[in-house]
Amino acid sequence: MGFMVVLSVLLMLGAVGGVVARRRSRRERSPSGLDAEAEANQWLVRLGGGLVPPDVRAWAGADEDTARALTSAADCHRAARARLATARTAAEYAEVTRTAREGLDHLRRARAGLGRETASASPAAG
Repeated sequence: MGFMVVLSVLLMLGAVGGVVARRRSRRERSPSGLDAEAEANQWLVRLGGGLVPPDVRAWAGADEDTARALTSAADCHRAARARLATARTAAEYAEVTRTAREGLDHLRRARAGLGRETASASPAAG
């Protein structure tokens, strides 16, 4: 009888330990959906703000490569905004972040073409 009680207690402790370990590993693996959403929003706002030109005349006189980079940046902004509207998981928000950062790379090349900043500068990871 005593053996059965000890065995039952050990099985319950094992089950509880397994549940705790599983939750802990799931929490450490990926950011929460809210964190991923906030990061995606941050990069999307940053890209959108960069698309507002400080001097419209300079952008209007851009060469073909600069104009192509600006168009690509605007396309990335539209795509990221559309994905953000339907995103629900951390992976979908990560895709929004990746698209917005890609748009920032295009924007950086466009600004370099206008002599506004260097093309090698990279956005601060956040």
